[in-house]
Amino acid sequence: MWLFKEQRLTTPHWRNQRPYLIAQKVDMVPDDSSTEKCTLLLTGYTRAHSLSVNQLVHVSGAGDFQLSRIDIMKDPIPLNARKDHNAMDSDDIEDAEIIRSLAPDPSSQEPLLVENVPDPLAGEQTWPTEAEMAEAERNQKQKRLRKRALPRGTSEYQAAWIVDDTDGEDSGMENDGDEDEDDDGMLLDEGESGFPSQEDTNNPDFEEDQASLHLRDSDEETENDSMMMVRLFDAYVPMQFEGDNMTREQIEDEIKKIKEAHAEDEEFPDEVDTPLDVPARKRFAKYRGLKSFRTSSWDPKESLPPEYARIFAFDSFARTQKHVVAKALKVEQEGRDDCAPVGSFARFYIKEVPFHAASNLCAASRTAPIVLCGLLQHESKMSVLHFSIKKHDSYDAPIKSKEELIFHVGFRQFVARPIISTDNINSDKHKMERFLHAGRFSIASIYAPISFPPLPLIALKNAAGAGTPAVAAVGSLRSIDPDRIILKKIILTGYPQRVSKLKATVRYMFHNPEDVRWFKPVEVWTKCGRRGRVKEPIGTHGGMKCIFNGGLQQHDTVCMSLYKRAYPKWPEHRFPANV
Repeated sequence: MWLFKEQRLTTPHWRNQRPYLIAQKVDMVPDDSSTEKCTLLLTGYTRAHSLSVNQLVHVSGAGDFQLSRIDIMKDPIPLNARKDHNAMDSDDIEDAEIIRSLAPDPSSQEPLLVENVPDPLAGEQTWPTEAEMAEAERNQKQKRLRKRALPRGTSEYQAAWIVDDTDGEDSGMENDGDEDEDDDGMLLDEGESGFPSQEDTNNPDFEEDQASLHLRDSDEETENDSMMMVRLFDAYVPMQFEGDNMTREQIEDEIKKIKEAHAEDEEFPDEVDTPLDVPARKRFAKYRGLKSFRTSSWDPKESLPPEYARIFAFDSFARTQKHVVAKALKVEQEGRDDCAPVGSFARFYIKEVPFHAASNLCAASRTAPIVLCGLLQHESKMSVLHFSIKKHDSYDAPIKSKEELIFHVGFRQFVARPIISTDNINSDKHKMERFLHAGRFSIASIYAPISFPPLPLIALKNAAGAGTPAVAAVGSLRSIDPDRIILKKIILTGYPQRVSKLKATVRYMFHNPEDVRWFKPVEVWTKCGRRGRVKEPIGTHGGMKCIFNGGLQQHDTVCMSLYKRAYPKWPEHRFPANV
């Protein structure tokens, strides 16, 4: 008792930033215009801040909505008034006197904007205007008049057939002494091209090794070939636990396979086998090599998925958060007439709520509290959120990347399929992880509505055959950044057959010589610490000759690292109450 007496409870910062109420009564009114929508009525005391009728609200588990009206009523249970016990214990508050009603202003009401609507014709080419055609003609004339370095004895007719890219080559050409240095012809060493030259193959230096794998000849890939580009990390996709379609033995087998995949990932992380029936250059066409995971460049705007056209991004998230919080504080200090004051007893009319979600909330209100929370500006829009997450000690089952979880963030609940990655402080690239490993923090990235940190996280997982979800992980909101680069890494392995000083013949990494030539620019390494490069293919079964920076041991394993950018999965349903 002394401990409880001396305990000092601190109110969380995230709860003091937003107005909220715990509903004492939940009701629903059918909508005349639509049978799938209705108006949800929540009655209770406004807390923390005053709540504006023009503000968006979130109902836990149901989603974000607009308000159609707020009725501020006379407090049925005042603190200082004397009342009989019958009135104090009465649950019926329908007869409470309405002091005033607040209606939203269409000009100042915040719109319920969730996803960006992309323009499907934004990337289409249009017919050029007259000004653009005139400018192109002027550029063409200037290009013809520009002085070019030509071989000796070349006539003007012959010069017209020379491609501009070859104008600057040294072989058989003479440059005038008064020619400008900024001519279009650029001299490139063969070692700087996409593939090393023949002379460089005899040199054990590694300066010609490329930072990334140039995916050429991509036009050879047909639609059928692209269908075979399966996700290697997701080679085993667990079936949904549907009690009607799966027996108990099948469920136990699925759980056993997931645990075996989790154990294999801890023992041999990222290692995959090269397929025998599909060429490696087609199976791994979306992957590329990196000279250095930390320093090599990767464009965050390159080849983005279609989901990125539906989300929102900030030029400066910290500045936007500061502006939004200051605006909310200003509204609180002004004491406007469109707000329900703190501590007032009010009824909130939430419009266009799905009928199924409203029915679930009315049923759940008998056993659990229903919370309504006022949202800050921009907090209904979708973006890419990153959470610092750690597996809970009481949860033993493996948590796979892109597995469906229920994220409880502050007042809000939503369904997400996170992608798990490491947190590299000294690099702008982060490696994807197949599973959330226990005992360490990782980063979970999801598509979700924007929320301003700090906010705590509780990740819940629906177990097979259990009605109540279990706590799978805990953490907090780290950042909101669609440009955070998460790379999916695979390691192709081969084994040395013959070793001679710095050279070795490696087999079983590839199965045909064309694949060896395709991945020739990518650096190879061994588990014993040697680094090297591919010199040339040997035979017709995928053998290759490699050169290393030191003597290779016979029992060593030769590896090649390839990377591909990974993205979260778009949730099929966003809120638990809508299921």
